[in-house]
Amino acid sequence: MGDEGEAKGESAVSAQQAAPPRRRSRRFPALTRDTARPEGGGRALGGEHPAPYRQWPLLAVCAGVLIGLLVTVIEVRVGTLIVGLALLGGAALRWAKPSVGMLAVRSRFTDLVTYGVLGGVIVLLSLMVQPKPWLTVPFLDTLVHFTVR
Repeated sequence: MGDEGEAKGESAVSAQQAAPPRRRSRRFPALTRDTARPEGGGRALGGEHPAPYRQWPLLAVCAGVLIGLLVTVIEVRVGTLIVGLALLGGAALRWAKPSVGMLAVRSRFTDLVTYGVLGGVIVLLSLMVQPKPWLTVPFLDTLVHFTVR
C-alpha cells in the first residue's frame, strides 16, 4: 500500500510539472491602479519649461473663450463668435499637434468631434442672432412659424 501512495504522489508531481503555464487573463483587472493618459496627452513642450509654457494649447483656447466672454458683455454677436472660433481653434490644435497637453481629454477623435461640433454650433448661432442676422436659414424661419402658430 505504501508503494501505491508513493506512485500516486509521484504521478501528481509529474502531472503538475507537465502542465502548460497558465496564460494571463485578457479581462480588465477588477481593481485599477492607474489611469491611462489620453492619446496625445503628453507635454506640448519639454519638461525643462515651466508648467504654463508646457500647456500653451489649453491656455490659448481658454484665453480665446475668456476674451469672447468679455466681448459678449459689449457686443453679443461678436463675443459668441469669438468663443466659437476659440473652440474651433482647439479642434484644429487637437488635429494638427501630436501632443497638446491637458487639451487632450479623451481620444483624439472624440475631442475633435466635441470641440468641432460645439464650436460650429456656437458660430452658426452667433451668426443668426436677432435683430439683423448675418446669416438667414430659410427652413428654420418656416419651422419657427410652423411651431409657434
